[in-house]
Amino acid sequence: MDRPQLPLNGLRAFEAAARHLNFTRAALELCVSQAALSHQIKGLEARLGFVLFRRLPRGVALTDEGAALFPVLNEAFDRIGATLDRFVGGRFHEVLTVGVVATFATGWLLPRLPAFGALHPAVDLRLLTNNNRLDLAGDGLDLGIRFGDGDWQGVAAARVLRAPFAPVCAPALARRLRTPTDLAGLPLLRSYRADEWTRWFAVAGLPPPPVRGPVFDSSLAIAAAAATGAGVALLPLRMFEADLAAERLVRPFDIEVDVGSYWLTRLRSRAETPGMRAFREWLQATDPDADPA
Repeated sequence: MDRPQLPLNGLRAFEAAARHLNFTRAALELCVSQAALSHQIKGLEARLGFVLFRRLPRGVALTDEGAALFPVLNEAFDRIGATLDRFVGGRFHEVLTVGVVATFATGWLLPRLPAFGALHPAVDLRLLTNNNRLDLAGDGLDLGIRFGDGDWQGVAAARVLRAPFAPVCAPALARRLRTPTDLAGLPLLRSYRADEWTRWFAVAGLPPPPVRGPVFDSSLAIAAAAATGAGVALLPLRMFEADLAAERLVRPFDIEVDVGSYWLTRLRSRAETPGMRAFREWLQATDPDADPA
């Protein structure tokens, strides 16, 4: 069955009148006379073969048919408007909403974002930080940067930064440490990933001492505690280069352990857009050890 060719002006007139439930206000919004708006709606009703409004002594009310049509048109016009708003200066702007583990955001990404903006002015980033727990679909994210092994169900992951871990602590505490055995008896600050210190001691060739003390959900919080002298932290060094350069934190030993990397992730069911590809390739180009773009 062929669909009727519906007039755009009539659809727009109906949507405005249904939103206001008042022909006068709708006509003012569309910069037409009330008579012209009424004529457009009557023409639309004739094409559709049913009435959209019931005329009341004061104003109008939607018929059942009008009530069914209004939300569809309202959403469609809103989507058209939102898309047109993304054309700025004659160029289409793609909005990317990216969830980022806070350690990566503050320690690596934020200082480099101006460079991305200069290269890709048509990509508008929206950054939402987290503590490495994100739900791409549930959180409405286009992309997510997270730490781990890159193996997440239903997710395409591209490594963007390797980040070996090593012990760091406040300078005063570091002066007491000569060899890894000196860590025994000291507070070893830890994250929710319980095996990190065990793996570091294995690389150092030592049995791990009992690890006690508070558990943190963020490397940023662990680093802040370590800087106050609360204990020795095991941290991804590349995220804390500024603290190391300023000697707020120091490395007592050179031994490092690989417990994961930072990955750019997206749902496998989601096709990669030009903006998503530009962001991935830019991230990967910044680190020689990243996966090839």
